Order: sequence, then C-alpha cells, then structure tokens
Amino acid sequence: MSEQTPAAAPPATSTPENDARLAAAKKRVGRSAVIGAIFLMATSAIGPGFITQTATFTATMGAAFAFAILISILVDIAVQLNIWRMITSSGKRAGELANSAIPFSGHVIAVLVVIGGLAFNIGNIAGGGLGLNALLGIDAKLGGMITGGIAIALFLVKRAGKVMDIVVLILGVGMIVMTVIVAFITNPPVGDALRQTFLPDQLNFATITTIVGGTVGGYITYSGAHRYLDSGHTGPAYAGPVMKAAANGILVTGLMRYVLFLAILGVVASGVTLDLTTNAANPAGQAFGAALGDGGIRIFGAIFWAAAISSVIGAAYTSATFLSTFNKKLAGGWPLQLATVAFIVVSFIVYVSIGTAPAAILVFVGGFNGLILPIGLTVFMYIGWFRRDLLGAKKYPIWLLVAGTLATALTWYMGAVSIVPIFALLGTGA
Repeated sequence: MSEQTPAAAPPATSTPENDARLAAAKKRVGRSAVIGAIFLMATSAIGPGFITQTATFTATMGAAFAFAILISILVDIAVQLNIWRMITSSGKRAGELANSAIPFSGHVIAVLVVIGGLAFNIGNIAGGGLGLNALLGIDAKLGGMITGGIAIALFLVKRAGKVMDIVVLILGVGMIVMTVIVAFITNPPVGDALRQTFLPDQLNFATITTIVGGTVGGYITYSGAHRYLDSGHTGPAYAGPVMKAAANGILVTGLMRYVLFLAILGVVASGVTLDLTTNAANPAGQAFGAALGDGGIRIFGAIFWAAAISSVIGAAYTSATFLSTFNKKLAGGWPLQLATVAFIVVSFIVYVSIGTAPAAILVFVGGFNGLILPIGLTVFMYIGWFRRDLLGAKKYPIWLLVAGTLATALTWYMGAVSIVPIFALLGTGA
C-alpha cells in the first residue's frame, strides 16, 4: 500500500533544514513499512487456522507434532528468504516479476493467490466470529460481521498503511505474550517435545503440508515482501536488511507456533481428550478452558480474535496487491484500499452463505494453500537460476537457491501425497 511522505506542502526552496526534515519523514515511513512487513508476514501466518491446526494436530499426534513444526520452519526459511530478496531486489510485485520471466505466469500466480486468499479470508472471518463468541459470548455470525467491519474501517482511513503497521504489531505481540503465559501454566513435557522435534514417533505428510500451507502458503508467501516494497528500501543494495527482516518475521512465527504447541501439549499430556468432531468447540478453546476454566476460554477468545483480524488484514491487503497484475491502477493509493475493502466484503458474504463448520474451514484452507504453494515457488526458482538479470544483480547466493529448490521439490511431493486427505478434511470436519 503506497504511502506519501507526510508533509503539508512541498518547500518552495531547498534548504538544509527542509532537506533534513524531508529525509527524516521518509526514514519514519520506511521504518514503519519495514516493521509492518515483519509483523504483517508473521500475523498473516498466525491466523485462526494456524491456531486450530496446531491444536488439532497436537491432540492427534502429541509431542510428535513438534517435528512437523520444525519442517514448516525450515521450509518457511527457504521460501521467505528467497521471495523477499527477489521481490525487493527487483522492485516489482510478485505477479509483475513472474510475468517478466515467463509471460502470463504472473497472472496464473495472481489467480491462485486470490483464490487461496479468499479461502483463507473466509476462514479468518469465521475465526473472528469464533473468537468473539468465546470472548464475549456473542453469536459467531455477528462476531464475523464485527471482525470484517473493523477491518474494512481500517482500510478506509487516509493513512491505512501506517495504521495497519501499528495494528498488526500490537496484535502480534499481544498474542505471543498471552500464549506464553498459558504455556507456563499448562506445564508441558518439554523434554519429550524437544526429543520428538528431531526424532518423531510418527510422521504424517498431510499434516506437514497443511501447516506449511498455513504458515507460508498462498498469499502469506508474498505478504511481507509486498509490504516491504513500500519502505522504498529496494534494489540489490538492500539485500542484507531485507534478509534480516524476513528472518525476524520467521522467528516471530516459529516462536508463536512452538509456544502454542507446548501450551496445548501440556493439556493433552495431562489426560484431557479434546473433541475434534465437526460440531465441537474449537480444540484450542477446549484446551485453554481445561487449563484455566472460564478465564482460559476468554483468553483463547482474545488470542483467536487477534489472530483472525490480523489475518483478515493480511489476506485482504496481499490478495488485493496481486490485482495490479491485471490493472496497474490498483497498485496503490485509494484504488488499492478500495480493492482491499471489496475483497473483505466478498469474503464475508461467502462466509455467511456456507454451512461448513468454521473449524473444518480453518484446517482445510491451510492444506489448500499448501497445495498451491509449489506453483509460485517453481516460477521464482526459475528466476533465481536463469533470470538473475531481473533482480538487478548478476550474483545471487547459490546456497539460498539450493535451499529454495529443495523446499520447492518437497512441497511438490507433499502436495502430491496429501491432496486426497486434505480435501477429505471438509467432509470429516477435520
């Protein structure tokens, strides 16, 4: 979302004082966009689907789920470092960059990301309804409407980009702090979790594909990088800071996933059985309630709602940025903001029209985005290996390309063996 440097009017003449003031204003805008990029990526990944998936798979796999978390983090590193570096080095959004390398490939990626983002946002709005239901006791459909309404209001303000940066930062920090507190209270078997992080007792590729999709699939792959472009810190010269920002976003996401896993593992290990059937309450809410009673359910509601609305923001914004692949007028400013609002409205209309249980939606959309992830990755690996001229530099780290290529091959394999069980989630209610 493009932003203008804050100034009432351009100075009539260039003076050291005016130049210094303008430079400081540009620096503030750039720093806000960088921090916003880190937390937009992290909070986009830490959505209600992320929480529901983590609770569901911890309940079914126990400590062995830690290995799936490790794999998702490794894939996240390989994917995000490459995507962030390529997009910011080129100064182009993903669709435009892909089209420059392979004609119309950017259009294909854009269509897939928008479809995946829509699926995610339906789940995000459903999650907002579930969160407010647990927090305030209001009807889930009404909660979804409130969540969507707040997100729409955010994108209707004049400086939506800066407001978005502040909101996702506060929500991200708040979620982590509350989850850490619950993890301490549930007293999980940390030793067993650490052992099975590297030597799991069981392995499930559909599970790994689903959480990879929920962590880095679909629109999440590009959310932080697209926001980083607004900082103005683009081009090969900024590769170092870009890689650092991407790594920080991955660290935030990985920390939240592991802490949430430990919080729920403590409940499961104590002998509590979570009900994972279609019409049951959200498994994470059950776990928090078992640990802390009614207060735990309220805390779950707060975390879940924060995760939902931050992901509504991320999914809508990133999906809307891909529309500029078809029409450059949507690249920034009010056209982009209105496109983002329209995306949220469509997501809500679909949400209230379907009858699938919200928890089932939340698990399925992660798997669905995991299935479309390797398509975009393949195009970007091609750019890294054969079209480095598009990145503004002849050199590109070979180790990063190797890691990205291995991650791409892994996501293709996992998608192939997981497609049937992932689509079966809709019928089983996860």
